[in-house]
Amino acid sequence: MEFIKRRLWKYRGHRIKPSMQYAILQAGLAIFFPVFLATLAFYYREGMVNLNEWFQWETLRSISEWNWPLLGKGFGIALVTGLVAVATAYFCFYENFKRIWHKQKIARMFISNRFIEKENVTTESVWNPNDKKVTKTKVTYFPRAYYQVKKGYIFVRIAMDMSRFQKRFLELGEELENGLYCDLVEREIEENFVCFKFLYDVQKNRIPIDDVKVEKGSMKLMKHVEWKFDSLPHMLIAGGTGGGKTYFILTMIDALLKSGADVRILDPKNSDLADLETVMPEGTVFSKSTGIMMTLRKSVEAMLQRSEDMKKMPNYRTGGNYADVGLPPVFLVFDEYVAFMEMLKREDQMKALEYMKQLVMLGRQMGYFLILAAQRPDAKYLLMVYEINLIFE
Repeated sequence: MEFIKRRLWKYRGHRIKPSMQYAILQAGLAIFFPVFLATLAFYYREGMVNLNEWFQWETLRSISEWNWPLLGKGFGIALVTGLVAVATAYFCFYENFKRIWHKQKIARMFISNRFIEKENVTTESVWNPNDKKVTKTKVTYFPRAYYQVKKGYIFVRIAMDMSRFQKRFLELGEELENGLYCDLVEREIEENFVCFKFLYDVQKNRIPIDDVKVEKGSMKLMKHVEWKFDSLPHMLIAGGTGGGKTYFILTMIDALLKSGADVRILDPKNSDLADLETVMPEGTVFSKSTGIMMTLRKSVEAMLQRSEDMKKMPNYRTGGNYADVGLPPVFLVFDEYVAFMEMLKREDQMKALEYMKQLVMLGRQMGYFLILAAQRPDAKYLLMVYEINLIFE
């Protein structure tokens, strides 16, 4: 009974139908025609009292005697009023318009990619008595898909119905991301559905730098986005030149320092982050390869020592982490990690990868976290660092 109840009340969003390929036009006409007709009725309200006289044969026969300027003026006013109503609704309910537009795009994507099946159906003719049979095209299959906006995210769910298109449905994340102008957050398989989760309206959900705060193992990045580093312990920031990586990193560093975290900066390019050496404590900013390798080594040693010290603390419990015993987190901010690895000799590369591996494997419980930035993430240098949480700017 519980299983049946759960299935009956599972809300997945608004169903995408074939007719939604004209959703914007339908919404516009739904606003336009009532206003248009209401304006006509109001303009001709005096003449409508004598409506029966309009349909007398003598009146219809003398069309040339009608007041055409008056009729044209009324239709013109009604037309302009209807268009103004549509434009007003567009600006006042823009969010609703965007959602209708999204559903129209999804419906058209299904149709243009031929994710539908049709067949010709012969029926009786209603309008043409000479031709009793009419052949029409009927849609026999259209993907069962749902659109939902919830808590700043867009959810697009497509049914895994064992059709011949099922494999393609699993690969629609990038197309939906580009078409809806949203950022794909994750793709997961629900019960009989593949669910794509997108970050909705990035510009609107941005927050001021002062609002980026670190509290209880989590950093608030946007109105609906948080980096919960206690559960997702490491981050990779990827993006091209001028994409905003440096400002994003500086914002994070500012929030981490205000929270009392221990922050260490590694900048092999000796560029923007290296300039923090003048304002941060001595021994926390490094730009030379020797200093970077030393920091990685000492961080691993300190992390292993912290593991031993934690077990001796009276408030330590099995399965607990650094926060449970009151220790501050340690963040290693590593700019251009891939470029640094390419600068090293083979032997030093292996040492650096071994340090990184230990930080990744043991860092979450001990409170050691990596923030890596790179223009071009290279799997060759991230192969061992396989638990990194990806955030693309």
